[in-house]
Amino acid sequence: MPPRVDFASQRLFLDAPLAADVGIALGKEQANYLLNVLRMRAGDGLLVFNGRDGEWRASVKDAERKRASLAVLERVREQPAPSRITLGFAPLKQARLDYMIQKAVEMGAGRLIAINTERTQVSVKNPERIRANIIEAAEQCGVLAVPDFVGEVRLERLPKLFDAGAMPPAVLADEMAEVADPRAALAGLPAAGEVVILIGPEGGFTAQERAMVLGWPGAVAISLGPRILRADTAAVAALAAVQMAAGDWR
Repeated sequence: MPPRVDFASQRLFLDAPLAADVGIALGKEQANYLLNVLRMRAGDGLLVFNGRDGEWRASVKDAERKRASLAVLERVREQPAPSRITLGFAPLKQARLDYMIQKAVEMGAGRLIAINTERTQVSVKNPERIRANIIEAAEQCGVLAVPDFVGEVRLERLPKLFDAGAMPPAVLADEMAEVADPRAALAGLPAAGEVVILIGPEGGFTAQERAMVLGWPGAVAISLGPRILRADTAAVAALAAVQMAAGDWR
């Protein structure tokens, strides 16, 4: 059984290799966060991760007014295998986009892709903010496999992002799905296999887009219940359905 997540300790994402007895000098922003926001001092302990090398216990080694470094001590959790779930979503206005990104990280998405559709109304203006939201959610929720964010791509070009242009099974969130029970619609997904969840914009996918997606090998449409959901809520519901049917909730 994997070690339980330690939520009593502060967690910090580091974009640096992690190993025992390694010293890491923090950048200005992270040093400020550690010293002035978290109020940590030399000798204080915390957990660090980088999305590649697992989770490590570390301690604050040097703590000056604007500078700090860490001593990496021991690994406390091994790095899990990356999630094979991709969430493709039409961009939303900022507050709802922030929510969707945070919840996608919590729900175990392994890759996030902004998709442009015929009815997409906004674009991703600040990819750095998305990356910051991903890291913050991972820090707060004990996540070690930090999702990648892929910039915007046209829906019809989505298959080109995968190996040899071979599109994995796509799950289209669609209020007009012929099969009302999402469990039945998802029954054919391979356990722990690669899958792409597609969440459309306000107004949904066009008939032509639906036909195109459902023409991809293995694609299915799922209903998310009798209520019309906002896109950010639909993303959480679809991720939960896929995780229950074929992901790590099984």
